[in-house]
Amino acid sequence: MQEKELQGLIDRVVDGKLSRRSFVRRMVAVGLTAPMATQLLALSGVAMAQTVGDYKPTKRGGGGALKVLWWQGATLLNPHFATGTKDQDGCRIFYEPLGSWDADGNLVPILAAEVPTRENGGLSADGKSVTWKLKQNVKWHDGKPFTADDVVFNYQYVTDPATAAITAGSYKDMKVEKVDTHTVKITFVNPKPFWADPFVGVNGMIIPKHLFENFSGAKSREAPTNLKPVGTGPYKFKDFKPGDLVAGEINMDYHMANRPHFDSIEMKGGGDAVSAARAVLQTGEYDWAWNMQVEDEVLVRLEAGGKGKVRIYPGGSVEHIQLNSTDPYTEVDGERSSIKTKHPSLSDKAVRDALALLVDRDSIEKHIYGRTGIATSNYLNNPARFASKNTVKEFNIDKAIALLDAAGWKPGPDGIRQKDGKKLKYLYQTSINQPRQKTQAIVKQACQKAGIDIEIKSVVASVYFSSDEANPDTYPHFYADLQMYTTGPSQPDPGVWMQSFLSSEVCAKANRWQSRNITRWRNKEYDDIYAEAETELNPVKRAAMYIQLNDLPVKDRAVIPIVYRPQVRAGSLKLHASASGWDSDFFELHNWYKDA
Repeated sequence: MQEKELQGLIDRVVDGKLSRRSFVRRMVAVGLTAPMATQLLALSGVAMAQTVGDYKPTKRGGGGALKVLWWQGATLLNPHFATGTKDQDGCRIFYEPLGSWDADGNLVPILAAEVPTRENGGLSADGKSVTWKLKQNVKWHDGKPFTADDVVFNYQYVTDPATAAITAGSYKDMKVEKVDTHTVKITFVNPKPFWADPFVGVNGMIIPKHLFENFSGAKSREAPTNLKPVGTGPYKFKDFKPGDLVAGEINMDYHMANRPHFDSIEMKGGGDAVSAARAVLQTGEYDWAWNMQVEDEVLVRLEAGGKGKVRIYPGGSVEHIQLNSTDPYTEVDGERSSIKTKHPSLSDKAVRDALALLVDRDSIEKHIYGRTGIATSNYLNNPARFASKNTVKEFNIDKAIALLDAAGWKPGPDGIRQKDGKKLKYLYQTSINQPRQKTQAIVKQACQKAGIDIEIKSVVASVYFSSDEANPDTYPHFYADLQMYTTGPSQPDPGVWMQSFLSSEVCAKANRWQSRNITRWRNKEYDDIYAEAETELNPVKRAAMYIQLNDLPVKDRAVIPIVYRPQVRAGSLKLHASASGWDSDFFELHNWYKDA
């Protein structure tokens, strides 16, 4: 769709000649998500649709205990330090953002009184400011009032470099000011094409100023509330055992009428994905289970138990292999995988190209993931508008061998290729999970045929995805040659997520391994295009820029995408729970309820 045609459709909606729903359908048909379509209309002065819920309970409480399983247990409960989904979800039980993305792709208010629009004066015509009006009479769990001061404080807290907040990327190049006790204004340095990022979704959860103001900056990790959250959410903190259990009890002062339905919540962590699926689908012991990274044939068999069903919905996640740009075995200034080093053999493009040819994506989809993972050559797969057609997924052992031969990597006496005293011998790590171990085995077998030796390392998920900066086995440390896991955007715009390859976001000891660029890959062209895309209001031009941002690291083999993974969950047949591919599982926890 051309820019002129797109603007024509928007003008027809503004003039009342085309319905909002028809516009969104047209945009979805050409590869835009519903959330992004609504953002385009909002910037043009068209109000967002009102979400119609099906919440049935007529009183607060009375629903008993809600039991959910996360086979990776939360390790801390401060949303600004949450390096993984399980920490973000654990935090979301207690903390809330100003707005969230619902199951239909609408931005819905949570702590905000309304969603900003041109119509209500919340959005400026030039795309450079957003004004949020906050709900009145919202209380923190300790009874203190929630006000604009809390919102402004979160901005100050996150943007202090000494805090080393993982959410800092959502709050760059802007200022936040208090207008009155329940109004805040965000002013961006440049026009912001996706303004619903700060204070929205998983990166927007707000912590209380009165409990954190003495623990910002260098003292941020010392706050007692990091482990005993005091939020505004539907449940109050009861207990936390890192890596094992998060427990909450009903908030009787919650700011939404007749909510929540459940008297308590237990988020059990640990175990594995198969046992989690079984506990919901077959035995009915739990109501909900997260991230069903289980072979599809196993899920089908468990669904026959009749207690629950698999729920699949689109998101943007991708299972991928990362190639370390640095040397994980050489220590510089007390730090391995330092950007002051380069990898002894993966710095050779021919080696990286060969490795990409040795990943049999189609077999991994067919024999492991089925409906839960689609083979891909792209890091950015969804929204479809941003999916590149310039990359290829090719499995060819002979071609990989020819590349290595031409580059001078010859088999040694032990069959392992070597050159200038360096061997193609790699440590390949991931979390303990049956599909991942099977994927490792497929890759290892192909590499062996090409003369590349692969040592497999499997780390307990609670350790691998831990936010513990002192733990060398976490994926942000990346003390291996290759590593694999799933990641993806937590919102319907790839802007924040694609910071994963920015030079300024390199993960390092200096930022407590809290930044987004895990591979340590750096490229000036990428940095420049990203900066331009961040201020481009034309959605057609911006999409083309993000396709370039996908192609640069994929073609240079900073990463090897394997399968695009829609969100896969297991839910009780009796549980009414909304799902969204662009937010936390708990984005609408206040509306969850269960049939008697």
